Amino acid sequence: MSRQMLANLVGVNYQTIGFIERGDYSPSLELAFKIAEVFGVDVSSVFSDKPFKPLIVKKGIEDENSK
Repeated sequence: MSRQMLANLVGVNYQTIGFIERGDYSPSLELAFKIAEVFGVDVSSVFSDKPFKPLIVKKGIEDENSK
């Protein structure tokens, strides 16, 4: 999904999505819930105050968090 498509679905500018992705902007609760709803997940699956572990670890590259 493109930034533009997500932005249209949640009613913000596509640049806002980029700022959120980079950690330069923290969304309002309302926006966080809208984004989670688009992906069909709980808001805690999309936003956290702690870094997420990678969803996919490439073969041959050890996940630093699993040590």
